[in-house]
Amino acid sequence: MHKLQPLALYIHWPFCLSKCPYCDFNSHVRASLDEDSWEEALLKELDHTAKRIGARQLTSIFFGGGTPSLMRPQTVGALINRALYYWPATSSLEITLEANPNSVEVGRFQDLRGAGVNRVSIGVQALNDADLKQLGRQHDANEAMAAITTARNIFERVSFDLIYARPHQSLDAWQQELTQALSFGTEHLSLYQLTIEPGTAFAPMYERGDLIIPSEDLAADLFELTQSQMTAAGLPAYEISNHAQIGCESRHNLSYWHYEDYAGIGPGAHGRITLAGRKFATKQYRAPETWMTAVMNGSGEEESLCLSSEEQATEALMMGLRLTSGIQLSSFPFLENTVMNSAALNILVDSGYLILTETTLKATPLGLQCLNAVLRRLLSPS
Repeated sequence: MHKLQPLALYIHWPFCLSKCPYCDFNSHVRASLDEDSWEEALLKELDHTAKRIGARQLTSIFFGGGTPSLMRPQTVGALINRALYYWPATSSLEITLEANPNSVEVGRFQDLRGAGVNRVSIGVQALNDADLKQLGRQHDANEAMAAITTARNIFERVSFDLIYARPHQSLDAWQQELTQALSFGTEHLSLYQLTIEPGTAFAPMYERGDLIIPSEDLAADLFELTQSQMTAAGLPAYEISNHAQIGCESRHNLSYWHYEDYAGIGPGAHGRITLAGRKFATKQYRAPETWMTAVMNGSGEEESLCLSSEEQATEALMMGLRLTSGIQLSSFPFLENTVMNSAALNILVDSGYLILTETTLKATPLGLQCLNAVLRRLLSPS
């Protein structure tokens, strides 16, 4: 029997109650929404995508945003059921929904579980009220802690996010916060270093000197503390910012990092789909209303580009080297002869940033800490 190619499905809900000052995601605030129309549009685009892709085996569904916990559970359930209509699922199908810990959204957890969600990822970001306020979050620390506890009683798998290297954060404060985070007993934590992204509200504040974040040296110390404390607690890093008990890694995100096929629907969603042996990069229209109009006229897809071997190799490197396990070279036989600067590769290996064996290429802990610089060097022209 012919084995179906695996597929991960990403569904983007672009709406939030407010825009966080550090966020550069495709998220929008609207005074009101016609959710019936949004459900119809997402289902219509899912229909279009399924007909284009054909038979696959569904490994994961991820509702991201924006704030998908603002969606009606019935909309979530309708999308899950439609996806399962088109694609048979693995026995371990992971269905994740990103949620904020506001009490209104937490009140939907039971109904979201009933709709089919079996994993929730909660955007906590900090466990003290002062930092939550500075980060523009709409919840307080007590709400966050209550949300984690509630989620653990409802969902099979729970993860939550924290941001570190926040303004005025010390090593001792972060160590205490990590200890508190670990006390909830979740099997997965996403721990992101604060970066100042262009176009965010934080960017002009940072440029004026009104927002002071830890120095590069302190940020490096915070990173190293994170790695050691999480490893000691049994949640080692499997990717730069993601930590899990063995076997509890996010299956959906592993699809990205292993450079496997995934389909993206909803405003601004991206996909990587193999069709007739060729890999395509897809992108949906970014603005919600533009996307909605496009869907009603046929499809929300703005572009679909066939990727060259060199482009695929570059993407596979940029994604795979984020994993602590690195890249299995047998999966990408074209890597070494296409985009990697062999002289730079040797220097990076000799300098302790990369490890290269006959089967694997991976970043060392030092290399992971400055991976963007490593990639720039590795991908530089010969």
